[in-house]
Amino acid sequence: MAATHRIAAGTVIAAVCVASLAGCGTGSDGTGEQPRAREKANPAPAPKNVVRLIGDGSTAYTGAQPHLPRPERLKPGEKPPQFVVFSWDGAGEDGQRLFSHFRKVARENNATMTYFLSGVYLLPEEKRDLYRPPQHSPGRSDIGFNDRQGIADTVKQLRLAWLEGNEIGTHFNGHFCGSAGGVGEWSVADWKDEIAQAKRFVKTWKTNAGMKNTAPLPFDYDEELIGARTPCLEGQKNFMKAARELGFRYDTSGVNNQVWPKKKQGLWDLSMQLVPFPGHSFEQLTMDYNFMVNQSGTTTQGDPAKHALWGDQMRDGLLQGFERAHKGNRAPLIIGNHFESWNGGTYMRAVEEVVETVCNKPDVRCVSFRQLVDWLDAQDPATLAKLRTLGVGEAPKKGWDSFLSGGPAPAPKGAPGSPAAKG
Repeated sequence: MAATHRIAAGTVIAAVCVASLAGCGTGSDGTGEQPRAREKANPAPAPKNVVRLIGDGSTAYTGAQPHLPRPERLKPGEKPPQFVVFSWDGAGEDGQRLFSHFRKVARENNATMTYFLSGVYLLPEEKRDLYRPPQHSPGRSDIGFNDRQGIADTVKQLRLAWLEGNEIGTHFNGHFCGSAGGVGEWSVADWKDEIAQAKRFVKTWKTNAGMKNTAPLPFDYDEELIGARTPCLEGQKNFMKAARELGFRYDTSGVNNQVWPKKKQGLWDLSMQLVPFPGHSFEQLTMDYNFMVNQSGTTTQGDPAKHALWGDQMRDGLLQGFERAHKGNRAPLIIGNHFESWNGGTYMRAVEEVVETVCNKPDVRCVSFRQLVDWLDAQDPATLAKLRTLGVGEAPKKGWDSFLSGGPAPAPKGAPGSPAAKG
């Protein structure tokens, strides 16, 4: 199939209960009485929602995303909340069940997260030739493809994650980096092609996997997809050009200090950050892979006797970075991870302990990138400009009341956080 092949356009409208998105049961309803027998006495309630299937029904429009808070502008003199973003590259559910595990961790700790889905995780191995990676032969992928069970498991987690208020971004497809033809060499046109294919695999997984009767993903991926992180943080320059032209709102493929973000080439620059690295004189990027490389090299299963120490170093480094911001400039803390069991799973343990430690504090918001950019877009630009004058760990000398005492301009009509327009 040519790379430009698309499922025929068309929208199917179906009225279904919201619960069907997670798979409705059949038979007894738990009362010991079949629903049909009680139909007259207790008529079925009207559907709670109307699901509008898109294309082949792999995705659907189901209305506004649940559990997505409306952003509000800071009041004069108000201290900014401490934002923390936990994000996952190449999110998928496999035998380790880490996707479902961290969904549970997030729910239990008042957090939402961003899951960067690799499109090929929704493409079965036998259909690999549908992927035409830029500068590579058809069917190539450095992270492989999936099978029907893996696709079913991943789709289930994506569906539930979105319904819980989490964001579904993209980690593109074949994860080519550090080699000839890798993402670092891709043109703007290459990136646009890769993004189009990532979207297509999400929007046609039912057809490609032969799973027509499975519940859809409850979102329109063209609307849901507003940001990404490039493989190995390579190719950012041309990716950002493509992303801006495609209407993305943020990029998180860079490296920065713990300062307030600004827009770069029209996108919010939500780069990962450098935080203290316990036991070392240099700072470390807020990503599990980078901690691993600086501890065991490229060996993913190093000395077992050091696993606990290495996990503690990551946990404590992230917590030191958190405290530095929380007590200082309140810059959002951006953290990146992978669903991997590197060095005995010590980094997964570290991330979980950080979530449990920081996300339940009253002035902390553990949010997705979407929620963060919604909040940033709702603020007075002059307020954000002032916040960006604070250095790493620098608190306002005269306190937040004085620092942000000026009355902000009203939000532009229709902007996130602005008052609703009067009809």
